[in-house]
Amino acid sequence: MVDRPDQITLTGLRVHAHHGVYESERLTGQDFVIDVTLHLDTSRAAKSDDIADTVHYGRLADSLVQLVSGSAVNLLETLAERIASACLEDLRVMSVDVTVHKPQAPIPYSFTDVSVTIARRRP
Repeated sequence: MVDRPDQITLTGLRVHAHHGVYESERLTGQDFVIDVTLHLDTSRAAKSDDIADTVHYGRLADSLVQLVSGSAVNLLETLAERIASACLEDLRVMSVDVTVHKPQAPIPYSFTDVSVTIARRRP
């Protein structure tokens, strides 16, 4: 095990989904943007040059799209927690940082983004 783990980062995964507190958000849906950084040891994959020895980021993206576009939740915090749990299902992942962006949040002012960021690690 390394002192400071390597990272695999997937940034800006855009998913149309129906999360939110308000009925209008759940009816029409909106885009959510997901960033995840997995902390793991990639040395085995670097030596073997085999995708089976690391986290396949294409499959990770598939999994996250299914999760985010699935069952609706009220809060970004809940969605971020579900994403983190899904990432930690791969036992090679020691910890994960997840940011869920909601750039179309129902705020009546000009803004660029609203996001929630969480960090979770394997117990």
